[in-house]
Amino acid sequence: MKSNMSETGAFQKLNKKRQKAVEMLFEHRFTNVEIGAKVGVDEKTIRRWKKNPDFNRGLHDYSISKLNNALPLAIQQAYELLENPKTSAMVKFQLIQMLFKYANLLSDNSTPELDKAKIRKANADARVAEVRANAMEDNGADVELLLDKMMDTLAKEDLKHGSK
Repeated sequence: MKSNMSETGAFQKLNKKRQKAVEMLFEHRFTNVEIGAKVGVDEKTIRRWKKNPDFNRGLHDYSISKLNNALPLAIQQAYELLENPKTSAMVKFQLIQMLFKYANLLSDNSTPELDKAKIRKANADARVAEVRANAMEDNGADVELLLDKMMDTLAKEDLKHGSK
């Protein structure tokens, strides 16, 4: 097996039997009994290994390595799909969306309007907190009246900004 895993990686620290078990588990085609038979241990041993943190780190390390090895092919195939005139517009659109998300150029839950609303809400929350702090410092001030006035002002301001 050729991989780009470092020699000090979690997978490399496993013995040969555990490494083989990790490889077979990664493929998701084998039962614990089949893996145990292949590596020469009981299926109960496989179940025990699967609960071991070092074994799981090895499986994670191996999985990341396999993903990294597959990345160039995935990028090449994505490019070929985009270049192919027979690829549907919907597939191309979804592929472009996925690539933009991967590059952090597109978010599922962000629009310019939503971002502006979040900023307005954060500013309003800060103003309310400031009023509350001032009211507590003023000791004799009628806190409820101040908060009502502030909420009225904020509601008017939000209406004004919302209509733009």
